[in-house]
Amino acid sequence: MSDRSDQPVRLNVAPDPVGASRVERRRWPREPDSTNDAASTPPALTPLRFSTASFEPAEQFTIWRSHLEPIVEVGLPDGVTPQDGFTAEHTAWNLGKMLLVQQRTAAYRYTRSAEKLRSSSIDHWYIGIPHKGHAWTEVDGHVVESRRDTVTFRSLGHPYRGRATESEVTLLYMPYNLFAGHAGMLVAANNSVFSGNYATLLIDYICSVEKRLPTLVADDLAKIAHTIRDMLITCLTEAAANNQNGVNQSTLSAMERVHHYIHSNLGAPNLNPESISRAMGISRTRLYQLFETSGGVLNYIRKQRLQDAYAALSDPTNNQRILDIAEEAGFDVAANFTRAFIHEFRLSPSEVRKAATGQLPTAVRADQSPTPTFEKWLRELGH
Repeated sequence: MSDRSDQPVRLNVAPDPVGASRVERRRWPREPDSTNDAASTPPALTPLRFSTASFEPAEQFTIWRSHLEPIVEVGLPDGVTPQDGFTAEHTAWNLGKMLLVQQRTAAYRYTRSAEKLRSSSIDHWYIGIPHKGHAWTEVDGHVVESRRDTVTFRSLGHPYRGRATESEVTLLYMPYNLFAGHAGMLVAANNSVFSGNYATLLIDYICSVEKRLPTLVADDLAKIAHTIRDMLITCLTEAAANNQNGVNQSTLSAMERVHHYIHSNLGAPNLNPESISRAMGISRTRLYQLFETSGGVLNYIRKQRLQDAYAALSDPTNNQRILDIAEEAGFDVAANFTRAFIHEFRLSPSEVRKAATGQLPTAVRADQSPTPTFEKWLRELGH
């Protein structure tokens, strides 16, 4: 991606033969200047900044590994030890429907394993735009290289592994429900690299958004997210047509329909393999195959319901009783809900509720704090 700068536009205007005293005539009245009104609107975004710079070199990689733990397990390249230090900067901006992350790191390895996937309810899509360095990522034996002037598209709902050189990259995390009705197309494009005119236009737009992040106001955010979504769908449509990963089209159609049905009926008490198979007109064996990488369809449903419960409990304006939220998540027994919730989030439902309303005592763990964290933003994305 080449450097760009705004150049002043010079207009060749002929001299006025009448002279400087000529009176300007307007066909329409001058529009009122709204610049001052826009300037008075406070910026909507406060970045969440993380850096290893303030830690001792021997501690830096451990701190970085803990920061990325909600998504991936990370390791150092061959021949490098934690004592060598690890430089990393990670700045996140919460656009409401998307998380934009600006990341600079030393070289490292990363893995989102099948075990990690089964224990994690985060199944967002994400894109990466490298500005410096390279990365190689393998999904189901297919390796792609991320490099400058390209857009890499990947799912957190499927195992992958890879390595990156010293790099600078912009990452954009997007929830499943932002692409409702396009699940099959997105699956087909998983672990794809986009280049060409469409990708360049997408890169240019995201870079222009990055420059304006400190000054964006609340009314801008949803419009920006939907613009990026529409531009990305254009890139995805082309990639899906090429079917780069050889995904069977009938599988894509079934996955798209089933995912859409589950997300549309999460609150239904009878949402189970039998009802889904009957509504979708597919066998239970076929249904289990579609959700094999997610630890099974019941596991997928349970995690999505727990994710919705987490979002409800994190909302300070939500006055529902925890028992009612548990019932909406499909748990008839409160103790079972609490047990499953703690296993999923390492926090109890009451701790999340208290953190959201600022009722926690001073001595609390960092992940209980009402202060935003990267993991908290990831879990609440799309809700």
